[in-house]
Amino acid sequence: MTIVVTSASFPNMSTITFDTHLFVRRLKDAGFDEKQAESLSEAMRAAIDESELVTKKDFQIELAPIKADLNLLKWMLGALIAMTIANFAKQFF
Repeated sequence: MTIVVTSASFPNMSTITFDTHLFVRRLKDAGFDEKQAESLSEAMRAAIDESELVTKKDFQIELAPIKADLNLLKWMLGALIAMTIANFAKQFF
């Protein structure tokens, strides 16, 4: 069974899949019995369902406008500093 998790509060966010069958199989290969493996798988699924997981791509999408604004502010500050230096130079030289 594969669980697909999406966030209702962020509809544009990526989906996260959790393959419970593979998880149970790996736990059994590591020495857990069937009941323990299934219990851990259910606990993991519940934890994923309750959390709002965000991927690196999601962060990049959300931070892109902020980075653009910061870049604009850098240029504006640079222009302001250049005008201040030019004005200072004009008055004293």
